[in-house]
This record gives sequence, C-alpha cells and structure tokens, in this order.
Amino acid sequence: MKLKVCGMRDADNLKEIAALNPDFIGFIFYDQSPRFVGDELDETMVRSLPKSIRKVGVFVNASPDYILRMVKKYDFQYVQLHGTETPEFCRSMRNRGVNIIKAFRIDDSFNFSMLNNFKAQCDFFLFDAKGDQPGGNGVTFDWNILSRYDNEKPFFISGGIGLDNVDQVNLLKGFKLYGVDVNSQVETAPGVKDVAKVKEILSYLRPIEQEAV
Repeated sequence: MKLKVCGMRDADNLKEIAALNPDFIGFIFYDQSPRFVGDELDETMVRSLPKSIRKVGVFVNASPDYILRMVKKYDFQYVQLHGTETPEFCRSMRNRGVNIIKAFRIDDSFNFSMLNNFKAQCDFFLFDAKGDQPGGNGVTFDWNILSRYDNEKPFFISGGIGLDNVDQVNLLKGFKLYGVDVNSQVETAPGVKDVAKVKEILSYLRPIEQEAV
C-alpha cells in the first residue's frame, strides 16, 4: 500500500520525512491553506529528493501557466487538482505531459456517475472528506459510501487519517485503493510532520498487499 505525505514545506522536516522513503510527497500551492508553500519551499531540496519518492504539486483552481511553471521549477511527477477543475482542464494538462491526480470531496450526496467524464483524463482519483477547506480539514468521511463507486480507476483515500484509524483501510479490500494520503493528523504544526507518526503509519501500510490493483 502506497503512502502520500501531503502539506510539506519546511526543508529540515522534509529531509526527515524523505529519509523514511514514502511513496509520494505533496506540496500545496493554494494560498488559503495553512500549509501553503509560499516562498518557503526550497527548490534545490525538492529537486534533490530521491527518485523513489514521487513529488506532487497540489493546486486549487490555478491557471494552467502557473501549474506548468511550478511543475518545471520543482520537477513534479504529478499534479493534484483539488478544486472544481473540469475534465477538459485535466485533458489539457495531460496533453502537456502532466500526470493528474484529481481530488473529489466526498459526502453522502456525492454523485459518483460524474466521475465517468474524468476517467480517461486522470491517472488516479483522490477521495477526500468534504469540509470548510478544499483539503486538510482533518475529518474522515464514511468510507461505506465508496460502495457506490464503480471501482474502475485506482484511487487514494484522504481525510483525517492518522494512527487511530489507519487500520480501517482494510475495510476497503476489494477496491482499487492505491494509497493513503496523510496530512493534518500526523502534524505537530501546520506543514510540519511528526516523523515518528509517519514512520509508524508506513510500517503498517507497507506490508498490506494491493490485491485489487
């Protein structure tokens, strides 16, 4: 099972987390987020991360030019779109060589049929809890809702995942669950991750077989 650690920005903390070798590390380029990288993100440090760690830029309704500039600057392997981006927007990004993770905010009323238009334009989906912010709200949605998902596109699960509930990913066996996304529940402060917590989550997830992928 893959682990994505999202909301990184501090260089020293980034080094510590990178030493654990998570599968993905995410950087947030949304100025309303408490984890917004701003001008703090060390370009050299990000570009020097091990090749085994895939780097993800997270954007919310950003312009294509801005996204592409950041992809080039930091050598991102993926772009996570966390706003109201359309299938056409995803297609245009993909046509320009960008790998796409499209995030959706899930609650009981979510219409899973709308995902059909996104499937061909995205590499992965990410299902997050619906909250006040586009992400990083620290709350979990009812994963039973995913029984309404057609399970064709591999996905990440996100929203309030930490040591107290990571074991519940076993409830999603049989789904194309590709990875787990952690953020606020493994922090000591916004943008600063607790290394011990991330290490423990990794030790739990790594042995899990990806039977459905």
